Amino acid sequence: MRKLIVTEFISVDGIAEVEKLPGVTWNDEMNRFKEDELADSGAMLLGRTTYEIFAGSWPSETGDFAERFNALPKYVASSSLKTLDWKPAELLTGALPDAVRTLKQGSGGNIYVHGSLSVAQELLRHGLVDRVRLLTYPAAVGLGKRLFPVGEKVALGLVSAVPFSNGVVALEYEAGKA
Repeated sequence: MRKLIVTEFISVDGIAEVEKLPGVTWNDEMNRFKEDELADSGAMLLGRTTYEIFAGSWPSETGDFAERFNALPKYVASSSLKTLDWKPAELLTGALPDAVRTLKQGSGGNIYVHGSLSVAQELLRHGLVDRVRLLTYPAAVGLGKRLFPVGEKVALGLVSAVPFSNGVVALEYEAGKA
């Protein structure tokens, strides 16, 4: 069975809006974290907004990482999109939890949810997330969209915590474990 892994850039106070995170120097440690994710990834699951952001930039990127990232199958949760230009891609139909259960039963490697907070939150609520991987930035930003909504409990078991030289901490959790 494929695993579903949520991966986010996040502040120490839980805000997962990239544009609100403090500037840190992207370094080899962060690059290695993302390379490891890509090597483990068999597909992407994206919400409409993240799909549109990625589709607007990734196809024009070059290099080995970009080629591999662009080649991944993309599953898109959207009720408003009718066509997908960034291929290979497929619009999910029906209830998201049901579609994801079907995807997880398939073959092709682990499925990564990049960004896509509403998708990640719904899948966490339904117990469909296997792992949560966070690049935690060294700042509290106060207000913004949270990965873990206020008032909702999510059990997480720590798998690893690796501090990087730029102050970012890579955290990995098993979802559903305390």
